[in-house]
Amino acid sequence: MSERQTGQGRRRAREFEAFVAGAAPRLLHAATLLTAEPPGANPHAEQLLTAALAHTYAQWDRLRGEDPYDRTRQELAARFARGAWRHHRVRGGVLERLTPQERLILVLRLYEGVAEEQTAALIGLPVERVRAIFTRAVRRLCASPPTPPPHTQVQAAS
Repeated sequence: MSERQTGQGRRRAREFEAFVAGAAPRLLHAATLLTAEPPGANPHAEQLLTAALAHTYAQWDRLRGEDPYDRTRQELAARFARGAWRHHRVRGGVLERLTPQERLILVLRLYEGVAEEQTAALIGLPVERVRAIFTRAVRRLCASPPTPPPHTQVQAAS
């Protein structure tokens, strides 16, 4: 490998590391919401994010001015929509009462702030369908309060 290629590889790695340092916490939170895992216990969200970041890294030199955050979010949503993560059981995240499609649309629209039209294009649904699913998801969340997490009672020492 030439010195030029080595230098470009190091530059690419530094740029990507800086991107991950800034974007990974928010992307992990989005992945945790998608997989409906409780915060702190999110191995499937981490796997989902790692796969999305790996895809972004592989495409890094071809981004050419495209926002790497948008590209990673798109990949995260696409991988979630394909359902590879679905082999696990939902265990108590905030959005556990929603269907995977409702979670995806809600996270993209509310948490990530993606426009309705962009969300529809990203997941391949008509805008009207995205709007209807979003409305249903919000109603479901507002209809009943979340189930409190189980906790152990601490007995007071006498």
